[in-house]
Order: sequence, then C-alpha cells, then structure tokens
Amino acid sequence: MRISDLWFNYENKPIFEGLNLEISDGITCLMGESGIGKTTLLKLIAGLLEPQKGTIENEYKRISFMFQEDRLLPWLSVRDNILLVTDKHKEADELLSRLEIDGDLKISELSGGMARRVALIRCLLFDSDMLIMDEPFKGMDGKLIEKAAEIIKSQNKPTLISTHSLDEVKALSAEVITL
Repeated sequence: MRISDLWFNYENKPIFEGLNLEISDGITCLMGESGIGKTTLLKLIAGLLEPQKGTIENEYKRISFMFQEDRLLPWLSVRDNILLVTDKHKEADELLSRLEIDGDLKISELSGGMARRVALIRCLLFDSDMLIMDEPFKGMDGKLIEKAAEIIKSQNKPTLISTHSLDEVKALSAEVITL
C-alpha cells in the first residue's frame, strides 16, 4: 500500500501535510502520541474518510475495521454479535474458547476487556482481504494479548494496527511506523 502526498485536516487543524508512506502486506503497527492522527489515518485507508489532497493506493477492497469503540449490540449475546458478520459458527466458538469468553453471555454482562475480545473476534471472522484495528488489545492483560496476537498472526492477512505499546508490537512481530 502506498500513501502519496496525503493532506487532511479537521476544522482547519492540520493532521497530515504531505504524508508519504509505504505499508507492507504483513502486520504493521502505527505508533505515535495521542492525537497525532493514527485513527484518522486508519479511517482514510479504510475509505471512511476522504483525503483532501493526495492518494492512497490500496488494492484491498474488503476491509474488516475494528474501531476504538467496541460497537456491540448490548441486547444480543456475545455469539449473536459475532454472527452478525459471519456464518462461521464453529470458528466463532473456537475463538471464543481460545479468548476465554462465554458466547451465551449478553454484551451488557461483560467487562470492558471481554467486550474488546468479542469485537476482535467479530473483526477477525468478517470475510475480508485486510484487517484494520484501532487499539485492539485495550483492556487485555499480557496473557490474553499473547493469545490474541497469535490469532491475529494466524490470519495471514495484511493487518494495520494502532497501538501505544511496544509489547504489543513485539507480540505481533510487527513492523512499526511512527507518525
């Protein structure tokens, strides 16, 4: 993926002025201070925002996007939230087991970290060519981060992740782009 001369601002506040990047087809982590534009760049790459100038050459058209907010339906069960985007029942149950979540629980019964894992599973099981994840490990401890990182790596898809943690980068064996 190539980003050339990218310009973008919010309400006259410049976020990117002439940004140029090459992003590999492996796992890449975006790092940088809060407010630097990591989430904005993810949304631009996914096509959720339009550049004001410049180009983003992205051959991947089916993108699974994990937002910073979990965006789960609280009145549905964990399993039903996942099955909104896939019919892969067996794979859903396998990932729920690996990430230690009871699929029969309602979203309203989950801790923040548990809800994050449900959002992660939903992102992984959506039929896509590319994964984009905005702080996917929020609320997870070291053991769960390791498990989740192994699952992400096993997808063998181009993956772009925003994070603040070098431990997460290491768990993913990822390349790093610092904004």
